[in-house]
Amino acid sequence: MAEIIHPFYESHRGAMEAVMRHRLDLAEAMLCERAHLSNIDGIRQEVMDEFEIVLTQMPYVGGAASRMSDFFMRLMGFMAISRVLRRHGVSPSVISEIERETYKAQLLTVPEAERLASGRQFMSSENQTLLREQATKSATKSHQKEFPEDFVYDFVEPGPGNNFEFGINYKACGFCKFAARHGDKEILPNICGLDFDAYATRGIHLERTQTLAGGANHCNFRFSRLPSD
Repeated sequence: MAEIIHPFYESHRGAMEAVMRHRLDLAEAMLCERAHLSNIDGIRQEVMDEFEIVLTQMPYVGGAASRMSDFFMRLMGFMAISRVLRRHGVSPSVISEIERETYKAQLLTVPEAERLASGRQFMSSENQTLLREQATKSATKSHQKEFPEDFVYDFVEPGPGNNFEFGINYKACGFCKFAARHGDKEILPNICGLDFDAYATRGIHLERTQTLAGGANHCNFRFSRLPSD
């Protein structure tokens, strides 16, 4: 019996596959020069086939009502890339380097004004209010029972002497749960490394000194605005 893709992800499947094909276009030269792979057409097909598997494995955490659904849809494709490159003997450090540079290049295809507007919205008081509400909800027993594969996090207010505007402590990570379930722990740190460019390209400085994937008891995200030119 064929594995089923959740209807929410199925409705976004075309867009996610287009993003994956674009990533592979951007990564092509690096796959040749740094990963020393030659059959790039074959690698592309392997990655897209693996992505089909990843789509069936992606946990549903509430769809459009959950901010974390977007994280899964934007980043889970890198699990497919990592799996394929690992099977071809590419080292974890090279995989991480290729994926991070590919993601940054893809993010930078969005016009700067649009990226910076998105960053301002993320840092806005209105979004901070929403983050507080969703953080509180994520920790409730009812939410964790309904969506056991979701993230659990706290909103962090800055204290005296802090130089960040707000923070998030992730106490449970959906990517960590996914990696544990599907044997992807070795490539899990690749996902963590993408966060810095994701925020920097939107004018946001992310400081993070520990992660769940690295063995800490929480991921400590701290956000502040990058100085404008």
